[in-house]
This record gives sequence, C-alpha cells and structure tokens, in this order.
Amino acid sequence: MSHEFRMPDIGEGLTEAEVIQWFVAVGDTVEEDQALVEIETAKTVVEIPSPFAGIVTSINVHEGGIIEVGDVLFVIGGEAAETDTEGIPTTSAAPASHFAPLTAEPAPDAESRQMRAMPAVRKLAKERGVDISSVTGSGTGGAITREDVERAATSRSAEELTPMTRVRKAIAHHMAESWRTIPHVTVQAEIRAENLMTARSHRNQGRYPVETLVAMVVLPLLERHPEFNASMRYDAIVENNHYNLGFAVDTEAGLMVVVVKDADRLGLGELTEEFERLAEAAMDRTITPDEVTGQTFTISNIGALGGGHGTPIIPLGTSAILSIGRAGQHPVVEDGELAVGLVAPIDLSYDHRLIDGGLGQKFLSALVEGLESSVPG
Repeated sequence: MSHEFRMPDIGEGLTEAEVIQWFVAVGDTVEEDQALVEIETAKTVVEIPSPFAGIVTSINVHEGGIIEVGDVLFVIGGEAAETDTEGIPTTSAAPASHFAPLTAEPAPDAESRQMRAMPAVRKLAKERGVDISSVTGSGTGGAITREDVERAATSRSAEELTPMTRVRKAIAHHMAESWRTIPHVTVQAEIRAENLMTARSHRNQGRYPVETLVAMVVLPLLERHPEFNASMRYDAIVENNHYNLGFAVDTEAGLMVVVVKDADRLGLGELTEEFERLAEAAMDRTITPDEVTGQTFTISNIGALGGGHGTPIIPLGTSAILSIGRAGQHPVVEDGELAVGLVAPIDLSYDHRLIDGGLGQKFLSALVEGLESSVPG
C-alpha cells in the first residue's frame, strides 16, 4: 500500500516552500518520524518527518524546486521500487521528468538542466551566483560540471539579475504592502538614556537587552492606549485583548520579527529569557512559523547596529512600531547650564487611520517619561 505525503499548511497563509535538501533517495527504507527532507518557507527552515514506515517510492520535487500546499511531496510504499539496469526507479508513482537518465536530449528545459547537475555543483552555482538553469552542460549526456559553473561565473556581464531568497521576497512584499496600504506617521524624540543604560547592568549574569527593558515601559502604555495594540480590517478596528510583542532581529537571511506571546504576563527576567531564546532560534533558522507571527506591537533596536533616527515601517496587521537608536554622549542643558549627557533617539510610526496626531504625541511623551524615570531593572 502506498501513502502520499502532501505538503501541509504550516501557518500564516504560506502557500509554498522550497525544497532545500533530501536526506533520502528513492528505494531507501525509512522509519516512522525519520527526517526525510528539509524545506524553506518565507519564514523559517523546517525538517519534514515521515508519518509512515516503509520504502520511498517517489520523490516529486527536486532540491531547489518549489512545492505548493496540497501537492504530493513524496510517496512511501510497502515494497521497494523496481529499477532498470541503470538504477533508475521505474515506479509509476514518480513523474518521469524527475528521474530521467542523463542522456542527451534536444533543448532541455530549465528543470531538466537543473536535474543534470550533482548537488555539489548546484551548491557551487548558488555560492557563485550562477543561475544553473541557464548553463549548458559539457559533461556526459549534457550534465553540468564544476567547470561549466566556473566558466559561467567568470563570463557574467557587469549587470545581472539575482533571484531573491524566499525570506527577502517575503520582506519585500510585506514592506511594499504596508507602505501602500497604511498611511504612516512617524514622530521622533530623544531620551536621556542614563537610567536605561544603568538598568541594563542590574541583571545577575550579563546585561538586560535594551529591547526587553523598553518593552516593560511600553506594555502599560498599550493597556492605557489600546489603539496602539490594534489594527484595521476593512472599515473596522480590530481591538486585541492580548499583548504579543514583536522584536526585530537581524539575521543572515534578513530581518525577522520574533514574537513573545502574552508578554504582559511575564516579568522582566522571563521576558528576557524568551526573547533571547527566540532571537537565537531566528539566527540559526530553527524558529517555527508560530514564533514569527501574531505580533500586536513591534520594537526594533536599531541602535544595536549603530543606527540613530529612522522611519520604521509598520508590520502588516498592527498599528504601530517603535525603534530606538544608539545612545551616545551629546550636549544637553541642565538647570540652564550646558553639560554632556547620554542621549538616545526614539521613533514611533503609527497608522494615521486609527491614531490621530494628538494621541500619537501623547503616547510618545509618556514613553519618553517612562524610559527616563521608571525603567525596571
């Protein structure tokens, strides 16, 4: 008996994923829950385990290929697939285009050319920025060799198109859609950061992240001003009764927003531990889709990268985002006298459809006061 495994819906409306790496081949015997394949969505990298024990009789998407939700990814059968003299599976469950022998064919399409490159060659092409589907192979049966890839890399023109990664495409889509549909207003201020920086050092081991210290001041303000913890849906206001804080994390794959659910129920220590756990998972791409979705308000510490003032773009499905820049020494006036103080820039972007200018300034002023005087730590 054969079992088809169809690509599941893994959250947040994601409709497709890219196959990164197969851990098995057709004909392999697998155990239940054994990891078979690694896939990448716009949010994370996930290993798919086998829900059945048996023999892999069909692999329907090659490495680098795209699988849509609901499509058959692989088939597990109860007996080994038959093979021809060249070791190519002949099972009718596998599309022939995915397992064709490496023989010369006229005008191969992009998919068949990609299949004629060994995994190491495809990896080299990716590292060198070469679109392997555009390379003509010089090996046996038109197989693409390392030399073909190197030759293509050195002969590229000064201008070329580089496909976006799935993460970058998702970021580009969300940012463009947010800017197109939300009327942004950004208000700016500067805070005396001595209290904030002192609070960082009160942790028993290491220092508190700026993000979680700021969060402890933001949370009471969100309760007092629920418009900043809401969003627009058509002509209605979605009022959230939970406080899921998003924190922007800079990763090698691009910007990710990790989400601490029900942050208002956590103390500073618990919030810090959860934020650090999620940030580490985002950086090593082990974070789950649920951990990067559902934020109701977002905090971005651009100061960690040396940033100052900015105009942060509001994540879709929320009404506001706060960024805080790097603290530094600046001239300040104290009791009519010029002095040197520690100053940090903060910027608040909000949705002008449901937050008026007066309310926006009131929230920012309360935030400044809280960061200067009442940061826990």
